[in-house]
Amino acid sequence: MRKLTRTVCAVTGVVLALAASGCGGGDKKDSEQTGGSDSIVMDQALHDALPQDIRDRGTIRLVTDPSYAPMESYGPDGRSIIGFEPDLAAALGAVLGVKVEMVAGGEFDTFLDQTVKGTYDGVLSSMTDTAEREKKADFINYFAAGTSIVVQRGNPSGVTDLKDLCGKVVAVENGTVQQDLLERSQPGCGSAPIVVRKYKTNADALLQLRTGRAVAVLNDFPPAVHVTTDQKSRSYYQLASTVQYEPGLYGLAVGKNKAELRDALRDALDRLMRSGAYLDLLERWGLGSGSLSASSINGAGGGAPTD
Repeated sequence: MRKLTRTVCAVTGVVLALAASGCGGGDKKDSEQTGGSDSIVMDQALHDALPQDIRDRGTIRLVTDPSYAPMESYGPDGRSIIGFEPDLAAALGAVLGVKVEMVAGGEFDTFLDQTVKGTYDGVLSSMTDTAEREKKADFINYFAAGTSIVVQRGNPSGVTDLKDLCGKVVAVENGTVQQDLLERSQPGCGSAPIVVRKYKTNADALLQLRTGRAVAVLNDFPPAVHVTTDQKSRSYYQLASTVQYEPGLYGLAVGKNKAELRDALRDALDRLMRSGAYLDLLERWGLGSGSLSASSINGAGGGAPTD
């Protein structure tokens, strides 16, 4: 997959005017729907708390896989990355007074290693915070969601639960918690294990389902709802059930050696939460059910929320 840098609604001035930023896109989520907070003011103290190299560069580079609407996806122009997470990134950048670049990465499974190596400043790609991932990076928690099963429209294989996947082909994005869930479900299948096929992106996995080469795809709940209700894709897909398996926290991941960046981003998120801008962005993308009342760091490992 291409590795192209996309600047997503980023700002360097004092105010981010969400109504004029062009974040979001498509049908009801256009620029006229901005919620109650139309501007976000830069916090000079938080800007000054950023690492010197980021202040000198003037940008924070976050890697993502734009195949996971409504969290992140390519816009109608095929180049801009739109969604809740790009909008959140832009809002964080506005508070911190730097540009935010969302970079379309290659394989999701490599994002943490590339961030630890320094290729990117962080990962913002609907990445679930887990104790295993916390061994590599710190996670700033900003959202909550579980896993859902997506099947073909009409559900020809009659899948309603994980146990119904035994002996069948299931497609999944490589390196995700959904892959881990499938692998941990295998003992319950006995002599008819799930045939788990892994792909670079979620779009690749969904193509397998649409063309009948898999009976299901496991997605986080918001993207699963989106792909089964969006006008362009709902004729192909539906939810197997309304069950969400193993709800967890999404986290913006940064390297363990980036405490200054981590703390500045977490403080900026707290400011967005207190101001109401965070909830405005969630509602804009129909994601209010996944909102958090407070941020945390490394919540999967018992990190404490803010006061």
